[in-house]
This record gives sequence, structure tokens and C-alpha cells, in this order.
Amino acid sequence: MSSRLWITAPMPTTAPWVRLAATALCTWMAAPIQAEAQAAVPFTPGMKVTESVRIAPGTYDVVGPESLDEALIVVSGDDITLDLSGVHLRGIPIESDPDLATGVALRVDGGSRVTIRGGSIRGYRFGILARGSRGLRIIDSDLSYNWKPRLFSQVGQESLVDWLSYHDNEQREWMRFGAAIYLEDVTGGEVRGTRAVQGMNGLLMTGTDSVRVQDNDFSYNSGLGIGMYRSSWNVIVTNLLDYNIRGYSEGIYQRGQDSAGLLMYAQSSHNTVAYNSATHSGDGFFLWAGRHTMDTGEGGANDNLLFYNDFSYAPANAVEVTFSRNRVIGNYLRGSRYGIWGGYSWETLIQGNCFGGNQYGVAIEHGQDNVIEGNRFDGDSLVVSFWSRESEPADWGYSRYRDTYSRNQRVAGNIFAASSEVWRLERTRGNEIVSNLVMDSIPAEACDPRALLGNAFDDFASSLPNVEPELPYSPRSGLPRSAMVVDAWGPHDGMSPKLWPLDAEQAVVRLRVLGPAGSWRLIERRGVAQISVLSGRTGDTLVVEPSPGALGDWAVELEYVGERTISARGTESVAGSSVPFGFERFEAIDDWDISFVAWDDPARDPDRDPRAFAQLFESEAIMTRRETRLDYQWFTPRLEGIPGERWGLEATSNVTLEPGEYSLRTISDGGVRVWVDGALVVDNWEPHGTVVDYAPISAGQHELRVRYYQLEGWSEIRTEVVRGSGRSPGSAGPH
Repeated sequence: MSSRLWITAPMPTTAPWVRLAATALCTWMAAPIQAEAQAAVPFTPGMKVTESVRIAPGTYDVVGPESLDEALIVVSGDDITLDLSGVHLRGIPIESDPDLATGVALRVDGGSRVTIRGGSIRGYRFGILARGSRGLRIIDSDLSYNWKPRLFSQVGQESLVDWLSYHDNEQREWMRFGAAIYLEDVTGGEVRGTRAVQGMNGLLMTGTDSVRVQDNDFSYNSGLGIGMYRSSWNVIVTNLLDYNIRGYSEGIYQRGQDSAGLLMYAQSSHNTVAYNSATHSGDGFFLWAGRHTMDTGEGGANDNLLFYNDFSYAPANAVEVTFSRNRVIGNYLRGSRYGIWGGYSWETLIQGNCFGGNQYGVAIEHGQDNVIEGNRFDGDSLVVSFWSRESEPADWGYSRYRDTYSRNQRVAGNIFAASSEVWRLERTRGNEIVSNLVMDSIPAEACDPRALLGNAFDDFASSLPNVEPELPYSPRSGLPRSAMVVDAWGPHDGMSPKLWPLDAEQAVVRLRVLGPAGSWRLIERRGVAQISVLSGRTGDTLVVEPSPGALGDWAVELEYVGERTISARGTESVAGSSVPFGFERFEAIDDWDISFVAWDDPARDPDRDPRAFAQLFESEAIMTRRETRLDYQWFTPRLEGIPGERWGLEATSNVTLEPGEYSLRTISDGGVRVWVDGALVVDNWEPHGTVVDYAPISAGQHELRVRYYQLEGWSEIRTEVVRGSGRSPGSAGPH
């Protein structure tokens, strides 16, 4: 069967949205770039730029202002070029914790035809913040190593505090997340040749239209590569958006926690996304219609085109498109939990894509009039699933105002191979399933959307001027999903040596040497009885056996010599130099004795009657356990006998701390109190979402007591002692 038989032609280039997009692009392309100013002026904090100028090259160490209403450089006016070539703005010291970064380095206030060229900006909450500008250009800048939060998910257990929520931005809620570039109400222009890695977000756009985002590297961030809110008619092409990830531990949990290579939210429509590499991110592409659509059933994030991108190896969804109408054509969607999650999608075209190795190929609940045509599926466990739930969430206006029953979906001309299950159809009707080919195996040659689409590929490519139809090269994009390593500050980029545990809490620990090619040798070990090998090469695995008396407090330090390195904070070392790295485990508390209780009467809720809660432990404990860690997190209880709601615990332990500085830290979703030697040091007793609390704790021997309760929903309680006096609050999350 020829693939050409089932190809649907692209939307004609005379369609109104194409004409409008082309007009917008021609407008910014025709505007001339302003000539560089010849004379250089010195940088002064708080300087105002109202005409074209070149700032004198140099490194300027200036901490960002506390207020986001201020900035180190403010640009306002028309026809201005700010040349930052050779300029390095540095906020916090390079090895400081990134969540200490503050302020805005450069702000563009309104104006038109402003160009920001070159420069390096690091160590700030926002690198460039632009509002109300027209025809803005940001070209060839390096905005890496700016603000990002500490993450509290570990190898063996994730934390709810790391989950993100980008659902609201009507009141500038996204400002709490920080970004290398933040565009608000910007019309026209481009972001090109810019790099923003190892922060939280690369580029955020809200209310921003007709901007071309091309040839940028927004990879290895702990939130988003690109995020869009109420932003339409933009063209996003040939960007690297890989490894924007959090909430992943190989073989233990794979959540993504709403990180994404590219997120498109809330009435963002008519955008073109083509030729981007967005692999190994929480979602490769994540689209949601927005609160207005959920409340009214109207609108959506509609008529966006995803053409010839690589969204593979996402822990969650290679592509998520929900409550909207879009086109997903000629993309690579491999190695993810879902190739496409399309809940409540309607009239969406899924055509000529290469699926492979996903747990689910295409899953659409409550979908209507969608078309799945001319795709190739290779080794997806369940290929196509359509269904309707018996009941829908009562707080969604969407299902009250619209017919949402799954119906009238077309599946035609696809190839299904090496799949455990091809169809799963439940509570759905009127679907057309024709001319599909089911095979036991598939030819060895790699799937190519060009072959699947035939001449239609060239038709789509010709509608995207000034760019070659090629995916940008990313040396780590083809690695399996297990290549993702996420530590306390986000994804590891492989540019520096790193020791990473392959196991959760174990008496004997395997550590893998990650990083560039080179050699390593052991420099020092503390609290270690045996180590399997004392020197070797990158890629080795060390087996470490801690000493019997140091199971919770041991460390190894190695020395790396090899290729040039760049640390996750941006520190560079030339090839052949010595770079120290290592691994430390500090678990000061040996064991916890834990009693669990439960109750049914709301009048006995601990926030209403703490005494009644305390009395439960005297006579009505439903379970006792001894645990090496006090660390529980679940929606459905993982311990048999614990109810789904209205339960609590009391945990006691002892800790002995050597001389030094320490903090007691709790992470809780519910209510928590902690006593040290009988003194109440943490008191967060009202019901709350997941938050982090701290209290100082001195060296010496101490008795610890924790009380915790949860009324309903997600539960989390973690209590631990950590070194130092740091007070990282974690991610901004949904708060």
C-alpha cells in the first residue's frame, strides 16, 4: 500500500490564518536592524537607555534589585539597538545556590523596533523582561545560569513540593517562576540565536503575538524550555528544547511534574511549531485550553500546527493536546508513557507521525471527530484508545455546556507493528476504522515522516519560509529515557563529572561516574569500609560499602581529568585540568518509631480539636511501624490499613549531631508539628498544601517528636536533619 493513498493535504496557503501570519512575519523581517553605536559607554546600575548605544565590554558583578519593578538596565523608546557584545552581567556569585538570585537585569518598557544584541547575563531572577514592545529583537545573547529553585524529590522518593502549576497567569502569576526571557504583551519581532540553559525557564511569553523564535538553545532547565500563555500567531522553529525536566528517577518514578520542552496554555492559537528538538522533557509538547474554556466550554488553544518536531522520551506525554482543535503532523513521538494524550480533543488531525516504544500510542478520552491517519506505530504497548468516563468532574463547566461523549473518530491507513494491544474502545460510538495494516514486525529502516507524508511534507515545508526543513542537532536527543538524571537543582547536562546513585536507600550503594570522556581516581573517602575500584574511566560503576558506624554519614571524593567541563553553575575548566567531584550521604536520624491513627468524626479533626487527636495515640492506634526514614507521600495509601482520608501519625526518634550547623526540615501536605527536646519548633497545624518548614537544631543529642495529620487528598510528610542553615522554600508551585 502506498502511503500517499491516505495523506490529507495541508491547509491551503491562502487560508486567512496563513495570510495573517505571513503578513506579520514580513513586517518584522522588513524592518531594518539599527546600526551599532560606535562609542561605548560604561555600565552603571539603573542606567536608562533611550537611544542606540554600545556598553563597554567587561564583567560587571552587580546583584539584582529586590523589586521586580526595577532593573539594572531599562530600555525605552523607538528604533534603539543596545549592543552588549563582550558584556558580562553577573548577579549572585557563580557558585551560589541559584535560588538566591534576585531582580531583573534588563527591562524593555514599551517602544518599538528595539534590538538587544549579544551579552551574557547570569545570576538574576529574570535576565530580560519586556512589556508592551513592538518589533522587539533579542539576538545572540547568553542568558544561562539564572534563577531556579531547589528540588526536593530524591532518587527513591518524589516530593509534591516540586510539582508546578502554570494554569493561571491573568494576574502575572507566572512571574513567580522567573525566566531567562519574559515577554508580556509583545507584538512582532524575534528571539534568535540565544542560549538559556540551567535555569528554570528559558522563554516565557504571555499575551505575545507574531514573534519568531528561531535557532535558540533552551535546554536543561528545571521547568520549561518555552512557555506560552494567551500567545498566538507565533512561529517557533529550529530550537533545541531538550531535557527540560524534573520529577524523574529512573525505574522509580516518572512524573515530569508538569515540566515541558514547550508549553502552550490558555487560548494560545494559530502558532506554528516546526523543526524543534524537544526530547527528554516532562512533556515534549503540552497544550491546554485554559480556565476560560474549562469554565464556559468555549474557545480553546486551537489551530496550532506541530510539524516535523522530535518530542520523544518524555516521562509523561510526548504530546499532550487537550480541549482544543490542532494538527500534529510528521513528528517523532517515541519512548514516552503516552505518544499523544488528547483528552477532549476535537477535529484534531494526527497524521504522518512516527510512534514507537510508548506505553500508549494515542489515548483520547471524550474526543470527537479526530482523525488518526497515515501514522506508523512500532512497539507501542497499547496503540489506540478511545473512551468516555461514566461521570466527569463536577467543577468543570466544560462538560455541562458541551456534549463530550466519545464519538465519530477516524483511524485510517496506519501501520501497527509489534504491539501488545492495538485497540481499546470503551463507551465510544460512530468511529470509522479502515485500511489499517497490523503486522508482527516492521522493516528495520527507521521511520521517516518525509516518507509517510510524501509530497505533502514538501507542501508544509514550503509554507515555512526562511528555514531549512531539518531537525537541529542535539547530541543527547537520541539517548534512551534513562539518560535523564535530575538532582537537587535540575537536569544534569553531561558537561561535568558527576557521581550518581543507581539505587535508592541501600546498605551497599552503586554509584555511576557520569560526564564527559576522561579518567578519574579516588582522592578521599570518609565513613567507607570498602570501595570496589579506586580509579577508572567515565561510565564506570563504583560499589561503596559504608562503615558499620557510618551508614548515614559517609562520602567519597574523586578527581576527574579529561575533556573541557562546564559545571551546572557555569564554572568552566579547560581540558586536562583536575576537577573534583563526589557523593555524600547524610542521614542523621537512625530510626523512627511511628504510630498511626484514624477517625471518622469531623468534630475530631486535629485542626479543630488537637486534644482529641492526641488522645487517639493513647488508646486507638491502628498500626505501629519502625522506619529508617520518616518519608511518606501518596494519594492512595501505600500501607495496608491506612484509610484514604482522616488519618495521622506520631513519630519519635533520637539524633546525635557532631559539632557544626544544622537545620531540621519538614515537608508536609496536611498539618505538622515537631518538638525537639519537648520544645515546639515547627508549628504548621492548619491544613495546607505541600510546603517546606525549617527550624535550627544544635549539635548534641536530641529527642524528636512529630505529629502529622491529613484530612483528604494528597498526603506527604518528611522530616529530616540537614547540614547548614539554608532555607530553600522550593518551587513556587500552585501557591
